Amino acid sequence: MNDSYGATYGSAAYDSNVGIQAETVHNSNVYFVRPDASPQEKYRVGVRLLEDGIPSRAREMITDAIAHGYHNAEVRFHWVLAMLSARTYHDLSVEEVQRLRHASGLVRAYAEDEWKDSLRVTFDLLAALGTASGATGPVLKQLQDLPSRQHDAILRHFDLMLTGGLKDDLWAETLERAEAERFGNDRVGRVWAYFEPSPIGARAVLPRLSTDAAAAARAGLPLRLVLFVVSSAVLGALAWIAHPAQAVFELLLALVAGRTAARYGVRWWGRESRPGHTAGAGAPQPHGPAPAEDGFTKRVHSKFDHYFSVRTPHGFAPEAWLAHTAEVRSALAAEIADLYRESRISVDRVTWLIRYLAEESRNRHNNGTLFDRHRQDRTPAKTKVLNVAALVVLGAVALSAFSTAVSGAAQPRPLWAFLALLGATWSGHAAAQLWLEFRRERHRVAREAREYQEELAARQKAHERWKAFLNETRPSEREMETWLTCDKTSFVDEALRHHRLTWRDLITHTILAAPAPSYKRARVRGGPWRYSHYVIRLFLFTRDGIREISSELKFVDSTRRNEQRSNYRFDALSSVQVTENTDVGYDLELVFTNGPTRKIRVKDADAHQLAPDESAREISEISLSAAGFTHTFRLLEGIAADGKDWIERHNPDDLTPFQVTG
Repeated sequence: MNDSYGATYGSAAYDSNVGIQAETVHNSNVYFVRPDASPQEKYRVGVRLLEDGIPSRAREMITDAIAHGYHNAEVRFHWVLAMLSARTYHDLSVEEVQRLRHASGLVRAYAEDEWKDSLRVTFDLLAALGTASGATGPVLKQLQDLPSRQHDAILRHFDLMLTGGLKDDLWAETLERAEAERFGNDRVGRVWAYFEPSPIGARAVLPRLSTDAAAAARAGLPLRLVLFVVSSAVLGALAWIAHPAQAVFELLLALVAGRTAARYGVRWWGRESRPGHTAGAGAPQPHGPAPAEDGFTKRVHSKFDHYFSVRTPHGFAPEAWLAHTAEVRSALAAEIADLYRESRISVDRVTWLIRYLAEESRNRHNNGTLFDRHRQDRTPAKTKVLNVAALVVLGAVALSAFSTAVSGAAQPRPLWAFLALLGATWSGHAAAQLWLEFRRERHRVAREAREYQEELAARQKAHERWKAFLNETRPSEREMETWLTCDKTSFVDEALRHHRLTWRDLITHTILAAPAPSYKRARVRGGPWRYSHYVIRLFLFTRDGIREISSELKFVDSTRRNEQRSNYRFDALSSVQVTENTDVGYDLELVFTNGPTRKIRVKDADAHQLAPDESAREISEISLSAAGFTHTFRLLEGIAADGKDWIERHNPDDLTPFQVTG
């Protein structure tokens, strides 16, 4: 199913110029909280937000749950993780540190369980920040003894909080876990489904209403029927006058032959198209004449060409199959383009239907009905024979009646008999044609209505199958966040090894995950944008300056390319600016004293992809936080303002120890 994924790489490490290729908002309620939600419900949503990499909103939800009286060791544990996730100790305000100290004093009041032990370890880790490596042994032992769920959560959310020797002691374990989870849960086979747009509903061509020809046939039929009845009556009366017994026999024979001709004529001429009509005239046609081919139509045709070329019957080469189905493929493409030509409808949303029609065409070829849409309506030979025989008998009876009427008669009876025969023949033929035209049209409408229902039902089933497959295949937010975190961990490890640095050599670090060129993006309702193609940018802050490493990441298989490195002193960074444009997005500008300004696209605009109950500002803040922008901007802004003095305030060895209360 990976044919839906296609990204074009280009260098985007610096001065990125990003363009949206495709975007999707999944209609999920995983983050939805009713206004009257209970504290327990808010807590559960808060935990999901935390696990899915949205700690800012998780803090709000869990704090709200606690404020409404729902708190225990488990709730407090996740509240602490939400407070510290994706932040350094210096990011905490004085008020937040005081709240953490207050919470540390509540630990002793909770019942003894694994959550209380985990909560105690989180505060002990905070207290161990800035202490010598040798003094952290006891707290590391406590961390190792925790159940894997709590142990892994602490390692993940304390990523930026832990520094120096403490981080060094835990790094091997963090890296091992990242390597184990990096391709877990069939990442390569499932990531594409996250960026697959929601398939638009099934549609089919509506049956055409009765034509003007059918209306004209209905209007002209009564007059011709009256003329036929009068002419036949006159001819019958003249025959009766001349020879009553023979006239009765001819009348009975005419009734039998006429009834037989009408019965089998309807089955033959009343269903098949009239001679001269184009083959397949009864097939559903588009709603109207197709306009000049636009971009949407061209993409539809291109998709049909692609899927017909990869879904070929046995024994057909792709080129031969495309040539064989040129007419069918063109008609189907015109139909789909006409049905779905709407503003802001992406071709990707109808790809499922194009794929289904390509498969159906292959199947119809295999059963011999590709070019014979109405094979089931063909008239049996028996019906044709009986109809022709009845018409021959009817003609013979008419001539016999004429002969009877004029036998032994004087003028003007032969003239009246001839005129009656001529009138009956002409009006009968005309009435039969109009009647059959009316029956043909009624049969066509019924047939097209039946075919419409059958085709629509088949497409709806295909649509439901595709939706179910997508829902089953699509990764969860937790899986997407876990994979991205593992990619970041692997990237950081390679950067440290390349520069021969340890965590003891770093003051801090930050990672910015921005969209790369030619990406697909998607998110769940209320969640951050996730991209099929990232630029991962790592800043390592050492006492000698800043090392910046960037690389393009193809998220589907975690491959990286176009790596670039840059080193600069603290005083080389003159200023940091953020440019916000509602229609464009966010740009981060780094101004250097001895070089050109560097512009980094952090996030594209998303105002056109908001659900009715979403706030543009809130979604923007969530996406920026998930990208690491908030933390990165704070660090770079501080360095631009303070220069090398920034080191003194952020030295991990000079942290004010966290005081655990109680």
